[in-house]
Amino acid sequence: MARLWKVHISYLPLPIYILLLTSYGILTYRRDLPDDLLTAVGILIVFSLLLEEIGRRLPIIRSLGGKVLLVTFLPAYLVYRHWIPKQSIKIIDDFMKNTDFLTLFIVLIVVGSLLSMSRTVLIKSTAKIFLALISAQIVGILSGIAAALTVGFDVKEALIFVIIPVMAGGVGEGILPLSMGYAALFGASQGMYFARMLPCVFMGGLIGVLYAGILNRYGLKHPELTGNGVLVREGAKQQLTTLEKKSATLDETLIAFVVAVILYFVSVLCHDLVQLPVPIVVLLVVLIVKVLGIIPSTIASGSQGLYNFTVRAIAPLLLFGVGVAMTPWEQLIAVFKDWRIILILFVVVTAIVITGYVVGKLSGLYGIDSAIVISCCSGQGGTGALAILAAGERMTLMPFAQVSVRIGGALVVTIALKVLRLIG
Repeated sequence: MARLWKVHISYLPLPIYILLLTSYGILTYRRDLPDDLLTAVGILIVFSLLLEEIGRRLPIIRSLGGKVLLVTFLPAYLVYRHWIPKQSIKIIDDFMKNTDFLTLFIVLIVVGSLLSMSRTVLIKSTAKIFLALISAQIVGILSGIAAALTVGFDVKEALIFVIIPVMAGGVGEGILPLSMGYAALFGASQGMYFARMLPCVFMGGLIGVLYAGILNRYGLKHPELTGNGVLVREGAKQQLTTLEKKSATLDETLIAFVVAVILYFVSVLCHDLVQLPVPIVVLLVVLIVKVLGIIPSTIASGSQGLYNFTVRAIAPLLLFGVGVAMTPWEQLIAVFKDWRIILILFVVVTAIVITGYVVGKLSGLYGIDSAIVISCCSGQGGTGALAILAAGERMTLMPFAQVSVRIGGALVVTIALKVLRLIG
């Protein structure tokens, strides 16, 4: 029995996991699962930790971000095949749609990582990541056009339905307003445009996850090319010093959590004034607070504890929830109907990753970390950034990923609609 306690499923000892799985199985068999918050969390733990453990152990898959692939995309297939109990799917679906779990995660990650970061490194990183982002988007669009011409795919159709959507910043704040703009410009229904763009968004996110896993693996073999979650090369030692200080106390972590809630409230109040997505407003508010240097060292220490808890305890659950409730398998595989679309998507995301690496390195960033952050602009928005950073084991870069997704996506949508309006 003592040997069983040494075996773990993620962070849970095997006997504890077996008890959790058994009790869930009995309640499911009896159809007695309560539809409440605690049950939803329990179901997410049962599935996400098991899939994460399997993904971590598979020989080839683990090198490609395997645990994220299994925790995020396999659930979509399991739902499609009806291999997850219907009652569990409904509970997870209600939980994901009614609690805004993703916003909670983003706020905690942004506050936790930024407030614990060196002020000097933060300022340098934010300024330099913009250059890499804009460069990657330009090269991505040009590469996509070149790929379309090479395979004989209509360039205008490639731009409208493949290239622009994959860099638009996800679904809700990306292709949804983009499809509304297309409907106003070209006259067809918004639903038609939305349906055609959605598979490309999911496939772009999947390609980004694969690249993040590969880049992380490459960084392990060539540590001189990566900051392991630090962007600016000259600030790496200073940043690592900040991250490696003594563990935060429980009180410090709780204080940091309350500060995160306060900053979220302030961001919601500012949202009506600036008309930007709340996650971006949170990012801006936290940046201002950090740059002003008004955060005491105890809160900075607690923020690191808050970040560690969020990544360890919340990320796997959220990824599985996204796979069940927000990743329709039919849409994901619809793109395979035309191999040319897959090729164009692959070229676009590859161009974004390479440009992010090269420009980032030339501007004083670690190439691998820069490439992973910039790749977040290709695909599923906030959920895609979560999956990409998890696959690359770079969750500390979530604030910069939000810049890549939200600001980069907004720029692409705005400029694309204005240009298309001019050329007809």
